[in-house]
Amino acid sequence: MLFESGSQTLVISMVKKARFEFLEHTSDAYIAAYGATLEEAFENAALATFEVMTDVESVEPVIEEVVEVIGEDEQALLYNWLEKLLVRFDLTDTLYSRFKIPAIEEAQGVLGLKARIWGEPLDVAKHQRRVGVKAVTYHQMEILRKPKSVTVKFILDI
Repeated sequence: MLFESGSQTLVISMVKKARFEFLEHTSDAYIAAYGATLEEAFENAALATFEVMTDVESVEPVIEEVVEVIGEDEQALLYNWLEKLLVRFDLTDTLYSRFKIPAIEEAQGVLGLKARIWGEPLDVAKHQRRVGVKAVTYHQMEILRKPKSVTVKFILDI
């Protein structure tokens, strides 16, 4: 898959297609992330987000952190989850490559998740810089359920 952003060009291997794939889009990163559950699809959405920025296989899971996110519905929760990870990257220069969401739960009409995430500080000598992600968008966001799988689709503004 090829992304162009100004003078930057990003080519991403389709090896990770079983967990996510990059869909055709004229200017941004349009992603479909897959999972057997909503939690797994959200984990793979996070992985795809960081794959846009760097080769996540080069990011070692040496730092473990906990992230909590709430949303009024599944789309808001997906948006808030990815946005929280992007803000964390912007504030700490930490790249993440592993995500574990044990459960997405509802309480008092609000959805929430508590995830463990792993990564390491950005090292420009080690981590190939691809394209910067400016934001997550609601544009064309979808959560599609089948009997044994969930697909989340979303666009990242690059």
